[in-house]
Amino acid sequence: MMLTTYSDENEIFNTVDTPFLHVNKNVFLNNIDRLNNYLCDFNVSFRPHFKTIRSFGALDYLLVDKHSPITVSTVKEAEAIVSRGYTNVLYAVGVVESKLNRIKNLNALGANVSVLLDSVDQARSINKFCEENDCSISALVEIDCDGNRGGLKPNDPLLIQVAKTLDSGQGRFLGVLAHAGGSYSCLDKVSLQKAAQNEVNQVRLAVSNLSKRDISCRVVSIGSTPTAHSYQNLDGITEVRAGVYTFFDLVMAGIGVCEKTDIASSVVTTIIGQNKDKGWLFIDAGWMALSSDRGTAKQPQDCGYGLVATTDGQIINGLQVIKVNQEHGIIGSALPGTINFDDFPIGLKIHILPNHACATSAMHRRYHVFDKVNQTYESWVRIQGW
Repeated sequence: MMLTTYSDENEIFNTVDTPFLHVNKNVFLNNIDRLNNYLCDFNVSFRPHFKTIRSFGALDYLLVDKHSPITVSTVKEAEAIVSRGYTNVLYAVGVVESKLNRIKNLNALGANVSVLLDSVDQARSINKFCEENDCSISALVEIDCDGNRGGLKPNDPLLIQVAKTLDSGQGRFLGVLAHAGGSYSCLDKVSLQKAAQNEVNQVRLAVSNLSKRDISCRVVSIGSTPTAHSYQNLDGITEVRAGVYTFFDLVMAGIGVCEKTDIASSVVTTIIGQNKDKGWLFIDAGWMALSSDRGTAKQPQDCGYGLVATTDGQIINGLQVIKVNQEHGIIGSALPGTINFDDFPIGLKIHILPNHACATSAMHRRYHVFDKVNQTYESWVRIQGW
């Protein structure tokens, strides 16, 4: 990663061939500061999720130091992070036995990589593996707080059994974790606050039920980007997680967590053709660049495969990507009337705001990061694989 200073952004911008992922660094940093400042009012740790960005270029902005907590969704992310000297990692996807050797190897390097599970079979497999390999692996039990993801209900007797199974062997029961997947269906502040409070209440109930059986939770972890911005009281919670808050996207804007101007990433693409009879513009970005995510389809504003913006970041009212093929997309008008084709000559570069920043970012091997305030440019390489 090399920092380049420019006097004219176009000197660099116009040398990068399309399609490419553009990051507005100033918006990115504002998004990080916003959530950090919000959570400062609560006595909790913040464990950002690396799954959206997956780039070393972002780590120093996400974490205070090498011991700061971070969440990952793949073991490959954990391996990359530990290789850079970071030690406090949560692999927040249900663990299976085939992953345990890689977790063990990371912990042998001095890291503290914990895992997630929600069944007695998983707990037994951890104990068996640890006994055979003379090691210990810490685990959180996932709590289903709203019926939208995996996990155990707070009152499920299996919760007690899983925790006791872990502590009966060389595994280590660390605590509980919840993710409010239902918050992605919210559309206003009141419903977001209700989803956030429900997430808190359900996890507190799980902790209470464990406590009645003399099982303590050292970690009580909750979070999603919508709820992380909506908590009112976090008594009894030890940490909060969020991921897409760094980039934001059209789904988050539709939920009401951010404004469209808070979206830090976009795909820069070039107009490659026109069909005036159908009112279409063709671009060199298809689903290989934009992803095929249609996360806004059930929201009040269906944004197609992404909204169109100028290179200055101004959204062009009414235009959206209405269809994607592998390497090209079609822009149409969502409003009555036709496109003024004189405004969109072949060769013009435009931005497409993503429905789902995680999915769109995953289509790109590197991000082109522009700091418009300090007039600097960086290229951040994405960590690929599982």
